Amino acid sequence: MRLTRFFSFLSVPALALLLGCGGSSPSIMTPPPPPPPTVTDVYVAGYEFNGTKYVAKIWKNGVATALSNGANSAVAESVAVSGNDVYVAGYESDGVGGVSVAKVWKNGVATALTDGTKSSAAYSIVVSGSDVYVAGYERTGGVGTPYGAKSWKNGIAAFATDGSKSASSYGAAVSGNNQYMTGYESNGSFDVAKVWKDGIPTSLSDGTNAAYGYSVLVSGNNVYVAGQERINTTYVAKTWKNGIATSLTDGTNYAYAWGLALSGNDLYAAGVERNAAGKNIAKVWKNGVATSLSDGSQSASAYAMAVSGSDVYVAGYESNGTKSVAKMWKNGVATSFTDGTNNAYAEGIFVHVH
Repeated sequence: MRLTRFFSFLSVPALALLLGCGGSSPSIMTPPPPPPPTVTDVYVAGYEFNGTKYVAKIWKNGVATALSNGANSAVAESVAVSGNDVYVAGYESDGVGGVSVAKVWKNGVATALTDGTKSSAAYSIVVSGSDVYVAGYERTGGVGTPYGAKSWKNGIAAFATDGSKSASSYGAAVSGNNQYMTGYESNGSFDVAKVWKDGIPTSLSDGTNAAYGYSVLVSGNNVYVAGQERINTTYVAKTWKNGIATSLTDGTNYAYAWGLALSGNDLYAAGVERNAAGKNIAKVWKNGVATSLSDGSQSASAYAMAVSGSDVYVAGYESNGTKSVAKMWKNGVATSFTDGTNNAYAEGIFVHVH
């Protein structure tokens, strides 16, 4: 009835057009809703002196949250984010016998990885699915005994060197079911840069000079490491790809590469090269080409880094002449996280895009 009444008001051409289209009434296409906006949160892990002790901290978009209460010195070294959960690796002094205890903070709640009878530290944390991997070290005994490289999976020790030679791991990565660590192990004369894949070591240096791996990442079948090796009288910043070394500096001045990131085919490393005046210059190398983050008037250090889209983030610190200021550089532009009253250091970074 309503349709008949509707047609009675149409002109003949309009009616013919409707009938020619099958007689159905015209429909209005509803555009799809716009995608939700993308949010980028930047997390930085580090620590700040409170006048008597170091306090482990995390900065989210520059806003600080203390992880430790300041009663004992504590350090945050690395941060990872998965969903709504924020994980931080570091260590805290027991305040009694000078023993440091490796810890993981999940959303600010600390869990000790060791029993505190031997000094330990956690340097790197990676989250893959529901699994949390940590790399660090634990002494084999009391003060003066060798350090042993160690990894933990979900709080349980997964691998450790045998303790016969001093060793430590500084970087962690996960690919599939494989866990990677990088660090060093002494050969009795020199420290040898190494990568462990599920506990199986591969040497990155030949053992004739001291060398260290600090960060590791895995992409497909490629394993990348950032570190340093002593050549003649100084240390050279290096990266290794599948065990093949590339020198980032020429050996004129002390240098190291600590942070590592991969974006497409571009490999980034963050670290330090000392200038002729003895000041450390924070640097980023992109495919081996250096960019200075600091001007060399004061010492600065770059440690962790991340790349998200076209943005390059670096965490570190720079002296103000008397104190170290925790900083982040985004595309070379520095942001200070502390006011310079007390020493503070930024050691780890994670960019969470969601």
